[in-house]
Amino acid sequence: MAMANQQQHQPCHGITEQAQVVVVMVPFPAQGHLNQLLQLSRLVLSYNIPVHYVGATTHNRQAKQRVHGWDPDAAASIHFHDIEIPPFHCPPPNPNAKIKFPSHLQPAFNASSHLTEPVSMLVRALSGKARKIVVIHDSLMGSVIQEARLLPNVESYIFHSVSAFNVSSHAWEQQGKNIIEDSELFPQDIPSLEGCFTADFADFFARQSNYQKFNTGCVYNTCKLVEGAYMDLLEKETAEEGIKHWALGPFNPVTIPERSEKKRFCLDWLDKHARNSVIYVSFGTTTTLDDEQIKELAIGLRESKQKFIWALRDADKGDVFSGEERSAELPEGYEDSVDGIGLVVRNWAPQLEILAHPATGGFMSHCGWNSCMESITMGVPIAAWPMHSDQPRNTVLITKILKIGVAVKEWELRDEIVTSKIVESAVKRLMASTEGDEMRRRAAEMGESVRGSVAEGGVSRMEMESFVAHITS
Repeated sequence: MAMANQQQHQPCHGITEQAQVVVVMVPFPAQGHLNQLLQLSRLVLSYNIPVHYVGATTHNRQAKQRVHGWDPDAAASIHFHDIEIPPFHCPPPNPNAKIKFPSHLQPAFNASSHLTEPVSMLVRALSGKARKIVVIHDSLMGSVIQEARLLPNVESYIFHSVSAFNVSSHAWEQQGKNIIEDSELFPQDIPSLEGCFTADFADFFARQSNYQKFNTGCVYNTCKLVEGAYMDLLEKETAEEGIKHWALGPFNPVTIPERSEKKRFCLDWLDKHARNSVIYVSFGTTTTLDDEQIKELAIGLRESKQKFIWALRDADKGDVFSGEERSAELPEGYEDSVDGIGLVVRNWAPQLEILAHPATGGFMSHCGWNSCMESITMGVPIAAWPMHSDQPRNTVLITKILKIGVAVKEWELRDEIVTSKIVESAVKRLMASTEGDEMRRRAAEMGESVRGSVAEGGVSRMEMESFVAHITS
């Protein structure tokens, strides 16, 4: 796969005379959020700006251990602040929950409030040594930086971990505007938020949203080549308040380094297969399927007669390093029956490397924004199966607006089982049809453009340079 060169500058350490601006990253403690701000840390660091990444010890360890697409040792230049917080108990994921949102993680989300004082102390200490402190915090961590942002030489920026399409559609609705009137940007059948979140999380989200009015600007893991119209809409909405929006993505690397030994197995398996012949199946780190659904998915993949690599894991626990993980049961003799056709991976799969592999021609995904951006960057079309949160609206963006995917399951049918026949049909549609070939062609073109956008003179590179100039002025 042709990749654009991603120019990297040599990072510096600590606070020097030259680097009087320091960036503090405050991520939200869920994998998709931790990963995006760690990837952004790498990009900011490449401009010789010191970066401090703040989180609970277990979540920082999780972010570092799971980094993919770049050498984890490169994270050594980032200043990690491992904060010990009081223990929190999370129940195991519930595969039978009516709402698929990971409600079992809510105690971990609530425990992030214990970071408020340590973050304030850190920012206060840094503010005495540097000309300016730039805090980039997840939109769900506003309360944690409430005191830090009051210091005179501190600016805070919200990081939205979701698509610009998602943020702009919510803003449009909140203002009481009828999104159907703007049908060029918003399709008529945009999904409601019903079933996307638990009541507890909706309350948590509302509390965090109260702190969003104190920000200086917003950053997104997206590219103007993908979501330019929605970035323009957001910019227009806040122009009078002087709040700017930057599309700094893709945060993930666009070039893949030499494969390491621990990642070799599934990539070696892909080496044996023809270009665009394998569909990668993964539903992220917050999805737990029940046994019946796993069985239907397994049979559908086999009956499709298409090659597949399936990352079959339970949702993350509150502490991913403790306790046993549920091992999903497949039909008896299943793995033998798909030998040579399908590979089931039960541990952590190197998703970015799998998507970048020439043999990968499709991605069955929950449509979390991390996964969408990685798939778009690598030019791989998506079979979209949304589970919760922003995923139903991301599905609309992928399938109806960008037209680089098919919907496995419509959101209004979320309570129904996806049968093996539906799975088989969706896989064949994406992997073995003229329509699928056309989506693959569009996805490949978009991927090439997005990878080119980070090269010198590219739209994402210029956006990043604009942001760096803004925060260092």
